[in-house]
Amino acid sequence: MRPRALVFDLYGEYFRYTGGIAKLGVLTELMGVLDVEPATVRVVMTRLRKEGWFDSTKSGREVSYQLNDKSWRLLDDGRSRIFERHFDEWNQTWTQALVDESGLDREQRKRIEKALSWWGFGPYGGPAWFSPHDREKQLHEALTGADELRILFVRSKTIGPANDRLIAQRCWDLSELGADYQAFIEEFRPRLARYRRGLGGDAALVEQMRLVQHYRRYPFRDPDLPEVLLPPGWRGRAAHEVFTECHDVLRAEAEPFVASVAATLDS
Repeated sequence: MRPRALVFDLYGEYFRYTGGIAKLGVLTELMGVLDVEPATVRVVMTRLRKEGWFDSTKSGREVSYQLNDKSWRLLDDGRSRIFERHFDEWNQTWTQALVDESGLDREQRKRIEKALSWWGFGPYGGPAWFSPHDREKQLHEALTGADELRILFVRSKTIGPANDRLIAQRCWDLSELGADYQAFIEEFRPRLARYRRGLGGDAALVEQMRLVQHYRRYPFRDPDLPEVLLPPGWRGRAAHEVFTECHDVLRAEAEPFVASVAATLDS
């Protein structure tokens, strides 16, 4: 499990609900349970602070790291993409993001494409990206300055469902994603019975972090298409149900453990 991602997962799952702040000692103890060395924790937190993801305060020899506007927004956006699925009816309207590619340098292109992919837009070809959801506001918030000015948003409808399905097939590799969802179900559904019997708080935390890091790769590849655009036998909804059930069971056991570690080291 990647230490940098684990930090954000711990804040997203726990510390955001207790003020968004954690002492380095608490982070080090919890990351140790996740097999991350103390020196690595110090390096990661120092880098994240320098990159502007956290603010830090010092009391005596103890350093604390607090979420700021940038990291709060990242956690909110990430939680929305991972935990919220939209199975409601679709009004047959696409949001198109048309990218002005003239004079676009490599780094700028990378930033724009990363933001588009993060918010579920799929590349149709050339400058055109599609989403079945109105994510214009989120893209405006994700991109700033010259990057934001490079995108023109258009609302459009096709002449019918067959054309809509062609767009979906061209923008996203649904066959591969569907197979990966099935593999996730086959790996984690059999574990539910063991999770329900209880693992112990520290082991539950380890399993919860593994589960989140494993599952998060799927929603960022999944445009959350309406059912009419999905291939037969789609397994995305079932995979999400397995994830949320496993997650809730594990978090319920891990939360008291995290709280006890924080309380012990904060005293």
